[in-house]
Amino acid sequence: IEHEMKNGIPPNRIILGGFSQGGALSLYTALTCQHQLAGIVALSCWLPLHKAFPQAANNGVNKDIAILQCHGEMDPMIPVRFGALTAEKLKSVVTPTKVQFKTYPGVMHSSCPQEMMAVKEFIEKLLPRV
Repeated sequence: IEHEMKNGIPPNRIILGGFSQGGALSLYTALTCQHQLAGIVALSCWLPLHKAFPQAANNGVNKDIAILQCHGEMDPMIPVRFGALTAEKLKSVVTPTKVQFKTYPGVMHSSCPQEMMAVKEFIEKLLPRV
């Protein structure tokens, strides 16, 4: 984040995102970040150290951050139930209406074209062309 800011990207034009452990890291990093970010894309993941929240996000800088969380319903690595529990926890950390949780039937620990379209639409909405 600091590197991108030094290169002239304002933090409110930065979206963190990742899949599985990368999604978990994106959630934790954005929610504890000192800079107001644009959003988070969290795919097939969970919120690490979930018991530390909402206190860990006490700076409140990203209280209104937009979050797109997606999960395959047949994921054997990170059960969709963990994704649903994460979504509920996130609603206690950020503005609840800013959390989108989408599931995809038949999808395992991977992505699908519909999920990638949701990510594309989320990014385009948050970061209009300048």
